[in-house]
Amino acid sequence: MSIGILISYIFLGLSLAAPIGPVNSARLDKGIKNGFWHAWIVGAGSMVADALFMLMVYLGMVQFLGIPIVQIFLWLFGGFILIYSGTESILGVNKVNLTYTRKKDSLSKCFLTGFIMSVTSPLSILFWLGIYGSILAKTAQTNGTSQLLIYSCMIFIGLTLWDIFVAGLTTGFRRFLNDESLKAISIISGISLLGFGLYFGYQGLKAIFG
Repeated sequence: MSIGILISYIFLGLSLAAPIGPVNSARLDKGIKNGFWHAWIVGAGSMVADALFMLMVYLGMVQFLGIPIVQIFLWLFGGFILIYSGTESILGVNKVNLTYTRKKDSLSKCFLTGFIMSVTSPLSILFWLGIYGSILAKTAQTNGTSQLLIYSCMIFIGLTLWDIFVAGLTTGFRRFLNDESLKAISIISGISLLGFGLYFGYQGLKAIFG
């Protein structure tokens, strides 16, 4: 097992976490409004969900996620959570300023936001099943099963590094903002979450009515 291979799996974790989606939008929104720890804890909640998906794939429990009623529930519930979060972000824009109180969003609420957004996201599920599932198959074929846990940990390190990077970025970026730009970012983040939520809801309704 070479250091280069381990580093490549860390970069894979970074690449899995980097695409703009509901969780990254929520990270930016919470981080710019509240600071480093709120952005980080959103990502921590998401990573707990990611770990759950990785465990399910690892244990071969993916058949459960293939049940139509489970998929419909995930689409609709995930859509509801995203629409609620996006609406809350937009409607609360007038309360946002550079002295925004951190009591507005508790750390536990931010953690649940990240966790629920990830665990109910069919896109996230399909992503992990497709990417991580294929990685497990390839690794087991070439290196056996003994190193699967190590490579999985390297992927998780990559996810953690991205979470720290985004949290630090939002904290540093906040110094260069004024009240108006802060509100604009809050609205953009809210619209992004609404867009994902409507898409999830549409897919859920489409699955029900055909």
